[in-house]
Amino acid sequence: MTAADLSRLDVPLADVELQTACETTRRALTRTNSPSDRIAYANDLYLLTHPEACSTEADYPEWPAQVAVLIARSENTRRTR
Repeated sequence: MTAADLSRLDVPLADVELQTACETTRRALTRTNSPSDRIAYANDLYLLTHPEACSTEADYPEWPAQVAVLIARSENTRRTR
């Protein structure tokens, strides 16, 4: 087998990572007895296989600034206790 033959068998790293994450989530889903965990794992699987359903930073451009304000408030509250 030549290097050119092997390159046709290569799978992009992103695909391998997605397959691994899905398989791990499926195993966790089948092993849990908790109804709330089953719901969470099923939702995780859906979002892994449907990335268009996920929000991105472009959807909420003002969000990082708002989070920074909340973190600052939280730190100030802890200091005054």
